[in-house]
Amino acid sequence: MSTNVIAFHYTLTDNSGTVLDSSRGAEPLAFLAGHSQIIPGLELALLEMKVGDKKKVHVLAKDAYGEKEEDRMMSVPRTQFPKDLDVKIGDRFRPDANDHHAPVFVVTSVNDKEVVLDGNHPLAGKDLDFDVELMEIRLATEEEQAHGHVHGAGGHHH
Repeated sequence: MSTNVIAFHYTLTDNSGTVLDSSRGAEPLAFLAGHSQIIPGLELALLEMKVGDKKKVHVLAKDAYGEKEEDRMMSVPRTQFPKDLDVKIGDRFRPDANDHHAPVFVVTSVNDKEVVLDGNHPLAGKDLDFDVELMEIRLATEEEQAHGHVHGAGGHHH
């Protein structure tokens, strides 16, 4: 079964219109269709488009990074952190620094007794708006299909 590579430009905004991310001025974002490489709500919209189409896509939180999950929040005694570490709101920690697949936790509050960490994706619980332009649809190379990801121009590794 053949798989398509879809490449698109996007500008991502939150519901207040603040730009959160954009591919403009860089290479378009490319992904293997059907491989869960981008959020589901955006992928579904892109699959309905043709090269050259431009579209505004509203993606509900449940079809983006999911709803915020309370079980991904935890309170950790301040004593679990080194005394000389100045822990601040917004700091990011990975439980196992050597495991790059381990979840990242963000400090949401801190005092002398505890540190509250949030392991949800930063965009969990948020509806997102994308302004997209479909740039390319092509068949994935055999190598891309075998590796499970898009390679560079023409399907080659960089």
